[in-house]
Amino acid sequence: MTKDERRLVSPWNIANVLTVLRLALVPFFFVSLFLPGPTWRWVALGVFAVGSFTDYLDGELARRYGLITDFGKIADPIADKALTGAALVGLSILQELPWWVTVVILGRELGVTFLRFWVIRHGVIPASYGGKVKTVLQMAAIVLYIVPGVPDVVRWTVMGAAVVVTVATGVDYVWRAVKLRQVARKARGE
Repeated sequence: MTKDERRLVSPWNIANVLTVLRLALVPFFFVSLFLPGPTWRWVALGVFAVGSFTDYLDGELARRYGLITDFGKIADPIADKALTGAALVGLSILQELPWWVTVVILGRELGVTFLRFWVIRHGVIPASYGGKVKTVLQMAAIVLYIVPGVPDVVRWTVMGAAVVVTVATGVDYVWRAVKLRQVARKARGE
């Protein structure tokens, strides 16, 4: 699909609607996380699971059916960070997850989001395999913290792996962003 054909794709396509739905789910997830009792934890888990699934589904639909839009390029990572961020902040407020974990993960996520905006006019840095592993580990760790009664050692093991991969893929993303900018400058003859 050429750049001109991509411009013809309506921003109100199914992939972008799913992204907006994920953003709309964030407040419902956050509130249900704080409501008392195990039933509300399971509700929070259900909302988080639906939001996480839309993350996978919107990307798959956008790629498969050529529904990639400028709106989607910007809104999708924001929606991802909003859902993950709400979970981490909520769990830290509840004193179930140390704040340093939340700060490290969100710091990396915000940094990568700003890098995306910094390089977007030069091109898009595709998600790496490590980035996909990071996402799966973060979601799995968050799920383990939401579900009542999971042993702490299991939660910490998965969250520890998520933190390590999050930091490593952040460093990789910085390196790839710098390289992309260098290539773009050379192509312009700067």
